[in-house]
Amino acid sequence: MKPLCRCMLLYFCAALMNLSRIFLILSLLLFAACSQKKEKTVQKRPTPQVMAYVINTTSISNSIDVPGTLVAAEATDIHPEVSGRITSLSIREGAVVSQGTVLARLYDADLLAQKRKLEVQIRQARQTANRYGELQQIGGISKQDYDIATLQVSTLNADLAIVNTEIQKTYIRAPFTGKLGLKQVSPGAYVTPQTVITSIQKTNNLRLDFSVPEQYTTQLKAGMPVHFTVPGSNQTFSAKIMATSSGISAGTRTLDVRALVYGDEKGLTPGGFATVTLAFDPDNSAILVPSQAIIPTARGKQVALYSNGLVQMKEVTTGTRDSSRIQILSGLQEGDTIVTTGLMSLKDSSRVQLRAVQQ
Repeated sequence: MKPLCRCMLLYFCAALMNLSRIFLILSLLLFAACSQKKEKTVQKRPTPQVMAYVINTTSISNSIDVPGTLVAAEATDIHPEVSGRITSLSIREGAVVSQGTVLARLYDADLLAQKRKLEVQIRQARQTANRYGELQQIGGISKQDYDIATLQVSTLNADLAIVNTEIQKTYIRAPFTGKLGLKQVSPGAYVTPQTVITSIQKTNNLRLDFSVPEQYTTQLKAGMPVHFTVPGSNQTFSAKIMATSSGISAGTRTLDVRALVYGDEKGLTPGGFATVTLAFDPDNSAILVPSQAIIPTARGKQVALYSNGLVQMKEVTTGTRDSSRIQILSGLQEGDTIVTTGLMSLKDSSRVQLRAVQQ
């Protein structure tokens, strides 16, 4: 190889080695710069400053409002007991009638004819039985003949009682004192036991039905007073608890309650809506926290419990609430500190710095 070519080859190799060293140095410098920048970025992320609230117990007057429904003391649809044609109808729609009032009559001419026939047969059978009794005393007939005659009288009397019962079934009467509804039939109509003639409701001594959430069921007792209002009236009405259902509904987690309305209040209609207010005994150790401290979750509700610069997500059970606070039934105790701001950026074991503490 010529000396000139050898020199150029050596020069080219040296240049490549120098470029490799330069590239390696630049790579190391760039890596160091990125690491320093990352460290600076991490170091520059500040610890969140939050506000906190210290739990204290307080006394609250516990009351709740629940929807209710006014219910008639007695209510039913009136049906005939037997099939037949209506011959008389004396239903005054909306009128108050007494128990036993005849509201309608069905055709009963055939039954009356059977009754008259049986009455004639009974008179004849009694005469025969009386004659047989006199003959039996003097030995004119046997005792067996006399017994057959008296049995005939008893049988006819039983048949007459059956016919009288059938006749009574043609009279449709009010089952109790109450207010009639709208009539559903007209005179001359053929009705069956499935036909509704009208309805009747006992409008005095109304009942009030409502449901109470599970956590209040232990505070309910018979005779406990309740108050309620109805739409369209500024008056507050009163009632007292009569009874509760036998158990809590698994679907709604509520207990059905029935109360007796005091007096015969005007303006109350069965089936009407009512807003029921229940006032319970004051709770002297209630825990109330700011509403913004509650974190809704898919499974319930949480709060961010603060301790030694860290937060812990704690499940809680809530109760009643007002405009700014909500009651904690379980999960917290007096003296605990909870975070009230910056909750969206916090997670379990997050480090925080307290900016201010409320009590």
